[in-house]
Amino acid sequence: MTGVKIGLVGAGPWAKVFHAPMITGGPETELTTVWARRPEAARELASEFGATVSNTFEDLLDAVDAVVFAVPPFVQAELAPLAAAAGKPLLLEKPIGLDLAQAEKLVAAIDAAGVPTQVMFTNRYSPRIREFLDRAGKQTPIGAVGFYVNQAALPGGFFATPWRVEKGGLLDLGPHVLDTLDAAVGPIVDLQGQGDPQSWYVITATHANGVISQAFMSLTSPVVRDVAGVKVYTEQGELECEFVGKDGDPAVPGVIRREFAEVVASGKSHEIDIHRALYIQRLLEQAAVTNPDSTATTAR
Repeated sequence: MTGVKIGLVGAGPWAKVFHAPMITGGPETELTTVWARRPEAARELASEFGATVSNTFEDLLDAVDAVVFAVPPFVQAELAPLAAAAGKPLLLEKPIGLDLAQAEKLVAAIDAAGVPTQVMFTNRYSPRIREFLDRAGKQTPIGAVGFYVNQAALPGGFFATPWRVEKGGLLDLGPHVLDTLDAAVGPIVDLQGQGDPQSWYVITATHANGVISQAFMSLTSPVVRDVAGVKVYTEQGELECEFVGKDGDPAVPGVIRREFAEVVASGKSHEIDIHRALYIQRLLEQAAVTNPDSTATTAR
């Protein structure tokens, strides 16, 4: 049985170190073709992983069963509706928009097309983090802390891409932290944010069960190693998970690949789909505050 024919949109560093190896790492999927805004990058990636190059995005859609995105949020928001209209299941990156309006427009277009989706909240595909969440769901939380601090967006950093440098840690790291806190402690019903997303940002969240959690994040702190994870304090004790991070959990790519192949085969969206991503995007919007040095705005 041949694998799902995948079209990869994007050929940047993350596509090279994560997406392409994930797609080609098992029999469930095959990397059929690559399209990118920089043709030379697409040719280099396609050559390395044994795929063809599509001259246009439309050519890519004609050649594949499903589409995987590895591009900035604003590019994904422009192209994913076209792929959905062509009937292609989608594996999307988070965040799904640079702001809530962009995310809502994307979700409306995909819903109208009726195609299944899955979103790359990478931590949620780690077996050890899934075990952590399962244990947390069986205990009674009294408080929690989330943290994601690295230097990835400092000049020369691996993730020092224009949108991350401009928007900062809230939009890039916030989805990981808020998604995990929400899954571990319970639905978040209110948030307050404080700080500068380009430097250091702190969120205080209230969950539906009354528990208070806090999260802090930075993409520009000169740390020796990434500090990333969640601690949940419960009536039964303390639970902790460390996030996957850039170097990754070796089990994650296989889990994503297998589960996306199932999404394509079944025609049913993954539990972690565009609606989960939109829910998290709404939390991000609520957590944003007006800062003298930031374009973030409060949406209460």
